Amino acid sequence: MNENPKEWPFGPPPPLQPGGWRPWEHLQAPKPPGPRRVRLQLLLFLATVATTVIAGALQQGVNPFTDPGELYRGIPFSFTLLLILGTHEMGHYLMSRRHHLNVSLPYFIPAPPFPFIIGTLGAFIRIRSPITDKRALLDVGCSGPLTGLSVAIPVILVGLKLSEVRVVQGAAEGLVLGEPLLFQGLSWLVYGFLPDDHHIMLHPVAFAGWIGLLVTALNLIPVGQLDGGHVAYALFPESHRQISWTALTFLVLCGILLWEGWLVWAVLLYFLGLRHPPPSNDWVPLDAPRKILGFFTVLVFALTFTPVPFKLG
Repeated sequence: MNENPKEWPFGPPPPLQPGGWRPWEHLQAPKPPGPRRVRLQLLLFLATVATTVIAGALQQGVNPFTDPGELYRGIPFSFTLLLILGTHEMGHYLMSRRHHLNVSLPYFIPAPPFPFIIGTLGAFIRIRSPITDKRALLDVGCSGPLTGLSVAIPVILVGLKLSEVRVVQGAAEGLVLGEPLLFQGLSWLVYGFLPDDHHIMLHPVAFAGWIGLLVTALNLIPVGQLDGGHVAYALFPESHRQISWTALTFLVLCGILLWEGWLVWAVLLYFLGLRHPPPSNDWVPLDAPRKILGFFTVLVFALTFTPVPFKLG
């Protein structure tokens, strides 16, 4: 490869290290995914389309065995949910490529529509090369939740417009969804202040948007190598482990006092690990705009976190 700075694709070549070598491996463009791996990702995506369409149809009262012709009623939910999840993961993917990381295309995870009422366990990408510094770490950590949120907010507004408000005497029956602060604010923009006996019957599009907020909050929990863990390490590298333990303790308390599902999530995060490996060039500091972006992302976590996501009325 020509080492002329004008021909080096990512700017001037890195300086020579002791021994006369250059750290090319951190600057090489990522290799495109192989055809076999792309086929796997495509199959997983198509399977997730099928399971989410069935899940959306079940939410509308369709029996897929007796009325398979009614499965199309699950398309609005499936399309909206996969749009949010796909945007989230593509945010990570494109930002990783911008920082010249070797990264996979998204893997979608299908799930049986019952008991998983949404038909999927989410999606993820694999970053195969080390992250170079805290700037890249923050960019990659923030990009997914913020791009996903940029789709979820207008989706919720449209879905709320399509939803129905009903007067319910006494306690609501069935599955009742918790409302994070951001969802409450968007509901106020559409409906204003509603009396306690007025309940919003969410349209499938609005329900998919609500799930988008839940996914954003789950990813931004500042533990280990979640997106929130990336942001926490970039902002406070010396305190990352203490922040992880504090967040895990908070989830346990929420699980004991509010919603048992947080206990399951806390156990899962504990076994996934609380440690965060340092970037290759850990000495490179964050600049001021990225610090602001990091604290804004922490605010997004506070606005999307739901202490009690589900309860039976």
